[in-house]
Amino acid sequence: MIYESNSAAQTAQFARELAGKSKPGSVICLDGELGVGKTVFAQGFAGGLGIVEPVSSPTFTIVQVYEGGRLPLYHFDVYRIADPGEMEEIGYEDYFYGRGVCLVEWSVQIEELLPEDALRVRLEKDLEHGFDYRRIVVEGL
Repeated sequence: MIYESNSAAQTAQFARELAGKSKPGSVICLDGELGVGKTVFAQGFAGGLGIVEPVSSPTFTIVQVYEGGRLPLYHFDVYRIADPGEMEEIGYEDYFYGRGVCLVEWSVQIEELLPEDALRVRLEKDLEHGFDYRRIVVEGL
């Protein structure tokens, strides 16, 4: 599935709608270049779960837990993971196979740890379509 967005608001809205379809144990992989809108997507996704607290990328903490919505959100940013074994130190399996939804930014860093049924979302820029344009490619729906 390919969704085209022409603004941050449209990207966030798409993420809200996707969150509305998420179930406990869902793992959503979120990939794309720096500055492509992963944090905007994460904020929209959190909003779609009913989370009202501010959402930012957990680059230095690896995982941020948000409990205030319809389902808990476990927001990962694994950009700085050098070895997938580091994920075991934070108990990733408890999150991936838990009662909430996992949103994993830079999931390609831990490809071998991801569940087979993980939903994959890739954000892409295409400056020929404008500065704010994003192509959102979703695999696994």
